[in-house]
Amino acid sequence: MLVTVAPGSRSAGPAKLADVAALAGVSVGTASKALNGGGRMRPETRQRVLDAVDALGFRPNQHAQSLHTGRSWTVGLMTTDGIGRFSTPVLLGAEDALGAGKISVLLCDTRGDAIREQHHLRNLMDRRVDGIIVTGRRTDPRPPLDGIEAVPIVYALSPSTDPADTSVVSDDRGGAVLAVEHLLAAGRTRIAHITGPEHHAAARDRARHAVEHLGRASLGLSTGRVHHGEWSEAWGRRAADAVLRTAPDTDGFFCGNDQIARGVADALRERGVDVPGDIAVVGYDNWDTMALASRPPLTTIDMDLTEIGRIAALRLLEAIDADPAPGVHTVPCRLIVRESS
Repeated sequence: MLVTVAPGSRSAGPAKLADVAALAGVSVGTASKALNGGGRMRPETRQRVLDAVDALGFRPNQHAQSLHTGRSWTVGLMTTDGIGRFSTPVLLGAEDALGAGKISVLLCDTRGDAIREQHHLRNLMDRRVDGIIVTGRRTDPRPPLDGIEAVPIVYALSPSTDPADTSVVSDDRGGAVLAVEHLLAAGRTRIAHITGPEHHAAARDRARHAVEHLGRASLGLSTGRVHHGEWSEAWGRRAADAVLRTAPDTDGFFCGNDQIARGVADALRERGVDVPGDIAVVGYDNWDTMALASRPPLTTIDMDLTEIGRIAALRLLEAIDADPAPGVHTVPCRLIVRESS
């Protein structure tokens, strides 16, 4: 519902919370909860309040709110990935959810360094943040933050090793099943799997689920094994050549990321192989820069990183309101079909 202001209806001077409540048709308490990101209410009610805030140009007194509620209206977001390929979409998703409650985000880049992480933690504690979202560049589980006060924490993409913590992750099992099922539906029965280093959780998990799903179809990998290597185009080119030497009748490649898939597509093109006529290729990550520049453009699995960030922020708001949801929460992946399959 869009809130509009009738001519002459706005009071003189800065708008007050009571003005926002009156315009939205709710109580002052409900308006306050809507702005704080707390309370349980219908989404349209919250949106009416936010529309009224925009219409009136209302600016809450953050200092007064902090004194009244004991909250700082800030949340820390700690990442090992900087403003990078994986953390940027997660951050954008978190900001979308937190911004509706007028909550600011303080970004801290630890660069994977434990000392730097402790330094940022102390700064966040000094600023009395209401909560912290922790994310990274990989899906490997990480130790929980150590030595901090009782502040709600949610782990996004990289889950905590403590099952009592709240973690929001991508559904790698679902993603691998989507990729393999797509190749099977296209009539491919001799499928190879090329992926990243075996010590990375993403590589191990996607490979395991791919093999299991092929097994349910009474099939195995075309070369009889998973090909582990680097997360790079160069590895994709080398591995594709190795696969076709071992199993020249391979008719599909499921790759652990888009860089590997693009390398595979390059190797096949250099061999004069028709993609997808002779061999179909599916990647993972839906990294537009890589997938769209491939020839042909890559079919791939999108982890929906923005949604992971949004859900993590919502779980954090619940925890701040003393309603935590411990455990691992998975976000479904999506199949993005393009010309390579």
